[in-house]
Amino acid sequence: MPTLDTATEAVQAQTTVDGEPCVLIKLGEVVLKGKNRELFERRLADNVRSATRGIARVDVIRRHGVFIVRTKDATVEKIDALAERISDVMGIVWAHRAWRVGKDVESVERAALELMAGRTGTFAVRTKRRDKRFPLTSTELDRQVGGKINDVYGLPVKLKGPDHTLSIEIDRDEAFVFSGGLPGQGGLPVGMSGRGLVLMSGGIDSPVAAYRMMRRGLRVDYLHFSGMPFTGPESIYKAYALVRELDKFQGGSRLFVVPFGKAQQQIKSSGADKLAVIAQRRLMLKTGEVVAHRLGGGTLITGDALGQVSSQTLTNITALDDAVELPILRPLIGMDKIEIMDQARRIRTLSISELPDEDCCTLLAPRRAETRAKIEDLRQIEKRLDVAELADQLAESVQEHRPVYGDS
Repeated sequence: MPTLDTATEAVQAQTTVDGEPCVLIKLGEVVLKGKNRELFERRLADNVRSATRGIARVDVIRRHGVFIVRTKDATVEKIDALAERISDVMGIVWAHRAWRVGKDVESVERAALELMAGRTGTFAVRTKRRDKRFPLTSTELDRQVGGKINDVYGLPVKLKGPDHTLSIEIDRDEAFVFSGGLPGQGGLPVGMSGRGLVLMSGGIDSPVAAYRMMRRGLRVDYLHFSGMPFTGPESIYKAYALVRELDKFQGGSRLFVVPFGKAQQQIKSSGADKLAVIAQRRLMLKTGEVVAHRLGGGTLITGDALGQVSSQTLTNITALDDAVELPILRPLIGMDKIEIMDQARRIRTLSISELPDEDCCTLLAPRRAETRAKIEDLRQIEKRLDVAELADQLAESVQEHRPVYGDS
């Protein structure tokens, strides 16, 4: 599999190729969608245009199983920036910075020689013909181009595990030549699976949960509960930074912030004792349900992982599900902390999550939390607090923010 280093090396080598630089996008799961594939591809093309708007105005040309992204006055630097940005768009497996050349053997050979100039080590040529009318078969073109590279540079061919892989793709009207590429996110285009609301803490788990649901085609909004007025604004800054980083995967993200401190104080004063943590989480879910309905969301998303903390026992998760009618998605439910941290590191949210702040979930919390909460006991506490009214009030108090990826 090509590495990022290989892709960078390829771009440096591409500066002299006689052709048009472009981005060749490889799709993944989208190609399996049968009769609905057209809808998925259209949404994905729209998402690519939206994601790249700040770099260049692009044309997205759909072919069988691939997209070709072109722009006027294309330069290697501009195509490099486009490929980097496109690799964050959900539904894409690879973003190749390619050269579009004439659909003839001579043009392909010239591009291949220029791309391989200065390379050392072994190489292989891999050809794919989407247009079967091309006079040479894939194997014949592999041999001809590979032989030319061997004659000119003396590089040895190695078909399994080469140091460099030169790829050639023969399309309807042109050929594409490239080496290396940027791995994409896979999954489905954002927006194909509806809309949901993420309960976003400042911790490690909820940003990863949001990422995993976006990868399944869900467009998400974010709801953060701040301990204000009993805490400072640090947790809000942190939630804002997390949503801004996650915005690269969907664009147009919205963060809603609820001042939750006084409601927590009411729960503590109600005599909830060991049930206070579960009671406040149920209130968060109820508030989230109200907000989600207003936003047209069909689900709530949390970062719960079974058994990770006392509130995430099977009994307590059942008690949380009882709080609302909307389905609660828990994409991390079977993951351990190391797996979650690895994914947070990969999507670049871990360092933000590890910044210090005052988490509202620990504010006014009891020393010991109940691990086997009884639903009826929780309902009694909520009856004393008139929780439905309280959730409506909290939903009315939300402040909306629109963090944009790339903004400082």
